[in-house]
Amino acid sequence: MSYLVVGVVLFAAVHFIPSLAPGLKASWQGKMGESGYKGIFSLLLLASFALMIMGWRAALPSSVYIPNAALREPATALMVVAIGFMVVGSRNSRLRQWVRHPQLTGVLLWALAHLVLNGDSRSLTLFGGMAIWSGIEMLSINKREGAWVKPELPSIGTELITILITVVAVAAIVWGHPYLSGMALY
Repeated sequence: MSYLVVGVVLFAAVHFIPSLAPGLKASWQGKMGESGYKGIFSLLLLASFALMIMGWRAALPSSVYIPNAALREPATALMVVAIGFMVVGSRNSRLRQWVRHPQLTGVLLWALAHLVLNGDSRSLTLFGGMAIWSGIEMLSINKREGAWVKPELPSIGTELITILITVVAVAAIVWGHPYLSGMALY
């Protein structure tokens, strides 16, 4: 379980640098340059993912609560919505007229859906940690950036491509989930 905890903490800490410690980010960029900073940032994120995956697979889960079986399908649907939000996080979409942080909202929904579906200690550690991180990250970005400036509306073609990317992403996740987590979805 310790690898899992360290992975979640590292992931959050690396992401908090730009939003909670902009001076530290500027200092590192001054010493390493923009490319060096981004390289270290990326390596630390890859390390956090590796630690989370290794920690997840190595942890012996203990039951904390019993998930409600009736919520399986709604939570699965919420997961698809979460993936859609994450896709919108890197694209322009009409959804950005209503949601300021689609990618972070997607992570929050993904984490909450997993908490509905899983009641064990390692799930609480991973998904609870990611939910807390995404909420704090949204609040800190709002504070740093101030008023929300909504983007212009994209074309219908752009929206259709976003939906297609979401469908492909969902299919890839369904296929790859057993390999990453060791757990089949159904």
